[in-house]
Amino acid sequence: MTSTNLKKNDNVVVITGADKGHRGKILFIDTKKARVVVEGVNKKKKFVRPSQQNPKGGAISLEFPIAISNVALFCDKCKKGVRTGVQIKDNSKVRVCKKCGKNMDK
Repeated sequence: MTSTNLKKNDNVVVITGADKGHRGKILFIDTKKARVVVEGVNKKKKFVRPSQQNPKGGAISLEFPIAISNVALFCDKCKKGVRTGVQIKDNSKVRVCKKCGKNMDK
């Protein structure tokens, strides 16, 4: 199990791999395997049999997981993927951009 500074619904940018430069929202985080599913990234076709949910069957397009080390949190102020630090404000920890100091927890 790996610790991460990313959360579900964070906006991230892919920093390496076939989808380098693509931005998207985190849909799912698997901390045991250190992988994330990002909206619109690493899409593949999966062929499914007909079922009650999908009576026609055939090919459906799904997002598959990528390594958590291949994404970085996207800062709106810096306009790029950044590393984050932690600051204590009002007795609670908040994530901040290391470059500009913007609060990443809205």
